[in-house]
Amino acid sequence: MKPERIDITPAAAELIDTLRAKHGSLMFHQSGGCCDGSSPMCFPEGELMTNETDVMLGRLHDCDFFMSRDQFQYWKHTHLTLDVVKGRGASFSLEIPLGLRFVIKSRLFAPEEWEILRHEVL
Repeated sequence: MKPERIDITPAAAELIDTLRAKHGSLMFHQSGGCCDGSSPMCFPEGELMTNETDVMLGRLHDCDFFMSRDQFQYWKHTHLTLDVVKGRGASFSLEIPLGLRFVIKSRLFAPEEWEILRHEVL
């Protein structure tokens, strides 16, 4: 079975439900260092224009999750988990006014996972 590149915690899924009720369909882009460091940023679907310089890592709780292709080259060996913590970030992400912020937790893929994914082209 092919390993997922990205996963989500129950707390992050609950926050997505809250944001979706107010903003409609959502999308994520893993920031590459602008604004709030390297935080995942949540936008109304289509508000952030993606193109050939971005890769879609997967869908989380019915939301597409993107990362820049250049950044992916550094993180391609890493499994990511979207989570949420208390605190205000300095980004344009939709959760910031709620006193919460999405964060990424990561781990390196296990050798057997990486063997399956290493030839994948995103």
